[in-house]
Amino acid sequence: MRAAWLLLFCLVVSPAEEAKLNPHLQPLAPLLGKTYRGTLTDANGKPVATDISRWEAILNGQAVRILHSVNNGAYGGESIIRWDEQKGTLTSYYATTAGFHTTGTARVEGNRLHTEEDVHGNAGGATAVRAITEIQPDGGFKVSVSQLRNGQWEKGGERVYRVDPEARVIFKDVR
Repeated sequence: MRAAWLLLFCLVVSPAEEAKLNPHLQPLAPLLGKTYRGTLTDANGKPVATDISRWEAILNGQAVRILHSVNNGAYGGESIIRWDEQKGTLTSYYATTAGFHTTGTARVEGNRLHTEEDVHGNAGGATAVRAITEIQPDGGFKVSVSQLRNGQWEKGGERVYRVDPEARVIFKDVR
């Protein structure tokens, strides 16, 4: 009887099976668990800011979280990408330190993540955003952005990100 209780105890308190990344998020796996430093450029290619971005799997592999901060916390945000079973697509939610947020969909084609998001709140006149995140052979990624303003799509800048283990996402302390 004592052996049966010991076996039961071991089964109950043994570590849970390691979580696996949702298969729909698997194409993003090369980016997860890393921090990146990117240079933001304007539409003419001129550098305008530095962005630190951290990608990680969350919620037992059911979602990906991307935290980022621009110029040591002057601006930043958090994105969540997850598979929506009812919609049959990846969905995204992005909240910002500027007070606006976006909601949208995402799809993966090869080494590219395409997102299309509606803007909620004041984002400097932008009402929608499209982005393509392309995973690069060196392990980094490149992002190209367009914004809908006054009914016209405007090209934003490109951002090239490289792995930087020393970089830290910074948000201002509000206490």
